Amino acid sequence: MRFRKIKGAELAEALGITAGMVSDLANSKRALSAKWLRRLADALHTTPGLLLDHDPQDLDSDIIEMWVNASAAQRRQLKDVAQALVRTGTEG
Repeated sequence: MRFRKIKGAELAEALGITAGMVSDLANSKRALSAKWLRRLADALHTTPGLLLDHDPQDLDSDIIEMWVNASAAQRRQLKDVAQALVRTGTEG
């Protein structure tokens, strides 16, 4: 399991749990309570919503890193550029 370039063992260490417990959480063998979701999100430097709404395997972590590290003004610019690229791609 990898998310945001963090290996399962590294996440386990950050959370103070075993790698097996991380695997159980990732594979839905252990209940993901709101408490665990917040702890995981904090350790992964993301939000609980992102963890719930997206499969980490389907996300480009470079894009996420840019968004997370961007200021509010930079996020508006990133959004504008992405929208322009999508519009250009659908018009051709």
